[in-house]
Amino acid sequence: MPHAWDNFFILAGGAAATLIGLLFVAVTIGGTGFSKSRVEQGSRGFFTPTLIHFGTVLLTALAVLVPWSSWWPLGIIFGLGGLAGLAYQTAVVVRRHKVGLALPDWHDWLPYVGVPALGCACLVVGAVGLITDKSFAPYAVAGATTLLLSAGVYGAWDLTLWIVKNRDKT
Repeated sequence: MPHAWDNFFILAGGAAATLIGLLFVAVTIGGTGFSKSRVEQGSRGFFTPTLIHFGTVLLTALAVLVPWSSWWPLGIIFGLGGLAGLAYQTAVVVRRHKVGLALPDWHDWLPYVGVPALGCACLVVGAVGLITDKSFAPYAVAGATTLLLSAGVYGAWDLTLWIVKNRDKT
């Protein structure tokens, strides 16, 4: 990646790391008093996917900032990560249906399924661009980073609302 992108990835990685910390604080403070089944339901439905989105952004930023001698390893890492993210996104949709957290409206599908899937697809496109030395590669990886960071923020917000809403139902 050109050095012109360093600041973007430093900022995105720092934001993701900070939000991971805040996510753990929110769950630790807000999750006390829930039954084990309610904690598992909320964790599988909201916490884990949000943590994965933030973690992907953090790892992407860290990988970009490594002084690689060639872009091939980075392209392979991003390609495998993007494909794994698409597979994980499919598993999340199936898991949410199993635990009764189905998304009834299209506007729920967009931030929970569409945006993360598009982010993972952009990561794959960026990986192909890095491997083939195309000029669009940094834009695709930055787009993936932005989409996954946005999906994580939305998921964290919904997790917080879920904790507040379900706190009285324990």
